[in-house]
Amino acid sequence: MNKKPRKANNKYRKRGFFMFDFRTDLATERRDIYKKANQIENEIQGIESKKEEIDENIIVERVKITNEKGEKAIGKPQGNYITIDVKKLRIAQQNEIEKAAEVLKNELKKIIDLHVGNQESALVVGLGNIYVTPDSLGPKVINEIEVTRHIIKYLPQYVEEGTREISAISPGVLGTTGIETLEILKGIVENVKPKIIIVIDALASRSIERISSTIQLSDTGIVPGAGVENTRAEISEKTLKVPVIALGIPTVVETAVLVNDCLDLLIEKLQEEAKSNDMLNKIKQEDNYKEIKEALMPKEYNLIVTPKEIDDLIENMKDVVAMGINNSL
Repeated sequence: MNKKPRKANNKYRKRGFFMFDFRTDLATERRDIYKKANQIENEIQGIESKKEEIDENIIVERVKITNEKGEKAIGKPQGNYITIDVKKLRIAQQNEIEKAAEVLKNELKKIIDLHVGNQESALVVGLGNIYVTPDSLGPKVINEIEVTRHIIKYLPQYVEEGTREISAISPGVLGTTGIETLEILKGIVENVKPKIIIVIDALASRSIERISSTIQLSDTGIVPGAGVENTRAEISEKTLKVPVIALGIPTVVETAVLVNDCLDLLIEKLQEEAKSNDMLNKIKQEDNYKEIKEALMPKEYNLIVTPKEIDDLIENMKDVVAMGINNSL
């Protein structure tokens, strides 16, 4: 049974930290920070979660928001959220990429099967700007998707019976097209009539450890740009009348997150050398993100940052996602 939330301590109460004042698209991060802010030891009311260790490098966590209480607590709509943590995805060899893709395929197939049959048509959408590397994951994946709609329509004699009709598109971004992505997709849905949509996008994270090493799946759709406070129109079953599965990988964090995480690492190093850890433990137990962000904001130093190896990381992630999608459809 879920434990009743305790009253938040003075630190969080003074700051109004019940709500989210940080940039992250990951449901599991929002849940963890809400639990910490409200000193909840067990699961939040209205949320179910389960972890599964696939092997020493891959952990799958499934979070399900079951009612309005859970929805309100972490600011995510009701539905299923699956997080796949792959420790070596950043420096992955081909066999590790294939292993991660296999896990993604299995999880994606489960969530697809919840909504449509195995022969229903699918539309794969790659969100993002191909000219901005951290935001180019979606368009790059689209180039690798094995589309079949045109073959089934015009050359059916060359297609095996039972082949799923798959189409794909990268609609660009508002700044280059002048058209909201939702408006483009509404036109496609009206004409192509897919039974399910898979949307791929780059995400923002609350932890540098998750950059390019975490994959999130959800069946609640997506609000493009929400993680970097550049919110666009929602893409979901509510707006398109078709089930929407969102697939994303964090590629950026904000500077305040980076500084906060670096501070934690520094404290850990100092703790190894210090005779008394009382003061250091107190600093580390507190979340210093808000103070750091407030210090950076007046000088406009709270930037969105990405690793210097982002080109290579995007290529690895593109391969994992494309293989996972192609093998699940």
